[in-house]
Amino acid sequence: MRLVVARCSVQYAGRLDATLPEAVRLVMVKADGCVAIHSDGGAYKPLNWMTAPNTIVELDGQWVVTNPKGETLTITFHEIFSDHAQEFGEDPGLQKDGVEAHLQELLAALPETIEDGLILVRREWPTPIGPVDLMCIDRHGNSVAIEIKRRGEIDGVEQLARYLELLRPDANLKGLRGIFVAQVIKPQARTMAEQRGIAWAEVDYEDLRGRRPEELRLF
Repeated sequence: MRLVVARCSVQYAGRLDATLPEAVRLVMVKADGCVAIHSDGGAYKPLNWMTAPNTIVELDGQWVVTNPKGETLTITFHEIFSDHAQEFGEDPGLQKDGVEAHLQELLAALPETIEDGLILVRREWPTPIGPVDLMCIDRHGNSVAIEIKRRGEIDGVEQLARYLELLRPDANLKGLRGIFVAQVIKPQARTMAEQRGIAWAEVDYEDLRGRRPEELRLF
């Protein structure tokens, strides 16, 4: 992880053009090449970012970040206050709480409770930023990525949207789409999911426990 606090300006060129005028910001570069630019506020979401894989070219006072689609993020440094690199080592990943982990197990064994005709391909389908909970195929043979939460909030929708963005280039995942699943999904999360083209479904944990099959599947 590399963290640079600097007075900088940023120019994005790709699907649209966007500019961040000169200001003091945190520029974060992760080991996988993901680049994110943060202000001092606004919770967790960066002002601009580019997910891995990227190519980063460091010029005199400027970084040019390019992804495989040809989009570029040009960061011009006007004054650098700190530049620190830290090796994190291997991360064990997020450990789900008991209810959420059990909910994932139950839905892996009973995917048709999310949508009629769903068939499990595997649990914990890998992506560069962590695994999506379930990968299924629907009755038409299309791939369906499913993210499961106990409480459905905006950050869970954002997480699934990032997974889908990274998985869509995979030609083996025909017609890939996403479903966000939780016991209760907040109205704001429902709205965001619909705006992102992501379906959502609420499930009854107690009902699933009552329908628990004799053997729960890992794959």
